[in-house]
This record gives sequence, C-alpha cells and structure tokens, in this order.
Amino acid sequence: MTGTQKFAAGLAASLLAIAATSAQAQTTVIHAGSVIRDASGEASGPATITVTDGRIVSIVDGIQPVPEGAAMVHLVDKTVLPGLIDLHVHLTGDPGGDFWKEATEPAEWGVVVGTKNALKTVKAGFTTVREAGSAQHTAFSLRRGTAEGIIPGPRIIAAGPPLAIVGGHGDISGFLPEVNALLASGYSCTGAVECAEKVRRASQNGSDLIKITATGGVLSQQGRGLEAHFTDNEMKSIADTAHSLGLKVMAHAHGARGIEAAARAGIDTIDHGTFADEQAIRVMKANGTVLVPTLMAFKGVSEGLGTGMYTPVVEEKIRMTMSKVGKAVTEAKRQGVTVAFGTDAGVFAHGRNAGEFGLMRNAGLTDREALASATTIAAKVLDMENEIGRIAPGYSADIIAVDGNPLEDVTVLENVRWVMARGKVVD
Repeated sequence: MTGTQKFAAGLAASLLAIAATSAQAQTTVIHAGSVIRDASGEASGPATITVTDGRIVSIVDGIQPVPEGAAMVHLVDKTVLPGLIDLHVHLTGDPGGDFWKEATEPAEWGVVVGTKNALKTVKAGFTTVREAGSAQHTAFSLRRGTAEGIIPGPRIIAAGPPLAIVGGHGDISGFLPEVNALLASGYSCTGAVECAEKVRRASQNGSDLIKITATGGVLSQQGRGLEAHFTDNEMKSIADTAHSLGLKVMAHAHGARGIEAAARAGIDTIDHGTFADEQAIRVMKANGTVLVPTLMAFKGVSEGLGTGMYTPVVEEKIRMTMSKVGKAVTEAKRQGVTVAFGTDAGVFAHGRNAGEFGLMRNAGLTDREALASATTIAAKVLDMENEIGRIAPGYSADIIAVDGNPLEDVTVLENVRWVMARGKVVD
C-alpha cells in the first residue's frame, strides 16, 4: 500500500469513527419508573425508551443498559407519557384589556412575546400547539424558529390571521374609522366569493389551517351579541374552499345558532362552544364536528373582572358567559361528540394550560378521557395521529414526565417535571 493509499485509508477510518460517534451522540436512553404509551392503555412498570434522531426507536420493559456514547435520562421515580397537545393558543399575546395597543405596538413585537411564551408552553409539557390567530407573519416566524431549533418551544400548527366579517370579532374595532381601516389585517370578507378568496390568500401566505370567527366574541370591542356573524353561504364557502386545499377550519363560536350553522357548513372544530345547546350539539354530532371547549379562557377572564383590565362592553359579555361554562362539554359527552383539548392560552397566562384538565373533569370527563383529549384525540384532529400523541416506535420523541398517574388524577399534569420535544430535552 502506498503512502497516499495509507493516508486515504486512515482518513476514511477517522471519518467513519467520527460519524459513528456523532450517531451515538444523537441517541438518548430514558429509564422510566412507569410508562403510559397511549391514553387508552394502562401505566406499565419500569421501562427503557430509546430515542435516536428525534424519533422513538423502542420501548422495552425493565431498566436496560445504556449503549456506549448514548445520553441517559434517569426518571425511575416518574411516570412517562406522550407530550401534550393544546389545540387553541395565542402565543404572540398576553392577557390584558388594553385593546389600544393594536395601534401602538408593531406586529414584530408579537415574535418577541411569542418567544417567551413558546418556552413557557413547552416547559409546561405541551409539545404541540395549534396557534389560533395572530398577525400575518408572527406565528409563522415562531413556527419556523421552533422547527429549526432556534427558539425552544413546541411544534406549532399556525392559522395566521383569522377570517372575520367587517367590524366583527377578529376585525379591528374600537378606534376611529380611519384607524380601524389602517390596522385591518386584510382578512375580513363579505359574500361567498370574497370569503373563498381570503381562504386561498391565507393558504398562499402560509396558513396550516383556517381560523374563522363564526360568531361574536367576548373580548372584542364590538358589543353586538355572540351569535352568528357569517352567513350560511359564507361559512360553507370557507369550509369547502379550505377542504379543497387540504386545510381544516377551526371556528371561534359562542352562540348556539352560530355553532349549529358552522357545524352544518362543514367547519371541523368548534372552539369555545359556550352556549351550545342540545340542538347545536346534535348538529355537531351529525356532521362529525369536534368541540374544543377552552374552559381555562373563562377562568382566566373571570379573574380580571372588576379590576379595570377590561372595558365595560367586554365586562358585560364576560358576565353573560360565566353561568354557561362547561355545560357544552357535559352535553357533548352525553351525545357522543368528540371533545378535544384547547385552552385559549394568551387570554390567561401561558404555562397554565394544564389547568384545563381539572375543569374538563368537573364538566364530566373522566381522567382518562381528559388525557386522551390532549394526546390521541388532539393528534387525530391535526391529522397527525401517526406522528404524535403516543409513545410508540417511529413516533416523534415528544415525551414528558410527571409524579403520580394522570389516568387516576389528571391534575398531576399541572406539574410536569421533565420534557423532551422532538427528541431534544427542554432545559
């Protein structure tokens, strides 16, 4: 062998060794005291979970040896389970009633606020979220930042600006007309044709799904009730156009008849569902519509009543809703409508998302049903049931650890002790 050949052979061996070391460094072995692989199953005994390149490779009973070069996580006194999913958050905002900030803060500030809140959210155990309405590019920037590992935070499925009627919830109001026009997002629409065009524009600009404000809202400055805003034809146009593009539609909806109309139009999820009555739930059941109840939103806004946080028109609407909180969940369970987990974080302080579990239980869900709502059920709503929501080989390594057993007491999820998101341990 010539000197050149020896050098080439040595270089090749060195590169292979470096590659092998690098591959090993990307493997993490988790020693768990107990594992809940799926909300439909039971907690196991001690187990070893192996993660490589962000994916779960294996789950083996018992505490197994750690391969040379792999990282080890010692959780032998914890219950390990899939990362949680919140289907309704607003990462780019914080609670407060200062609506005039729309006129004083640039949209870019939302990325700064969102960076803070993304970390709070993932540390609370929520490794995937559905961002339910933001300025044009703020949530999309956060989505990219967390996906590329630049910003610590959850996987983000982002709607971007919501579609609204002119002057309705989701459109700017409360200022002089010329200021309202200047601050408008450009996604309000009138008539089926224009609403279809706005859906296509949202898709063009990067929306993962379409968010609409199907009824009036509690925290907006317009006080014209909480029933349907869009016409039946407008909502059907939005749903049909979105579905033709492979996008789902989530609807902010409070009033019963507005909820019924949205479900009949083919909207995929009803978020809030505050005044949903037996008839509205029946239409949701017939159309396969999912309820995302956001009970923590009402708890959050109730804490601000009488403090000067909200304007008088908003306070009046908050008080209207308080006697109805949770009743839609009870009726949905009775009729067999799917209930999925969402909180409206941003209306209350980010990081408190898991407070929703106890409220869902108070409304009639079992601990197991509440856990499923934030894992397997939420994953299916996102069409990601083969990617997240379970601890299984091939799934994304979105894993959390808690004290106790959430199948017996789901409120233990309010104190998550350890988080791995897409294979990376959250510090």
